[in-house]
Amino acid sequence: MKMSQNTPDKDDQTSTNKKTISLPMSRVRLIMKSSPDVSSINQDALFLTTKATELFVQHLALASFNGSGKETNTLSYSDLAQTAEEKETFHFLTDILPKKILARDYLQSLDQRQDDDADF
Repeated sequence: MKMSQNTPDKDDQTSTNKKTISLPMSRVRLIMKSSPDVSSINQDALFLTTKATELFVQHLALASFNGSGKETNTLSYSDLAQTAEEKETFHFLTDILPKKILARDYLQSLDQRQDDDADF
């Protein structure tokens, strides 16, 4: 009696890997291909990039929720922007997630800067 090993086929591994991620790999592939430096994308690289992106978004969401989202039990854009501004780990996101300000407040700050520049 010969015992066989239970090793999944390559297709079975691929379908198992796809079940462990939530982001659509086709979108990640599209974003990766938008770079002129990328000509082809290996399936393993695509999977790992998708999984890393998913884990990063999860880490950002948890940090934002623990920061100020717990009070209201919701997560909003302002929570994400505040986390990007306050935490050193996410500081590189401040240009992508700026704090929202009202147009009149922005116009007032522009007027104030112009007045300050005129004084010099």
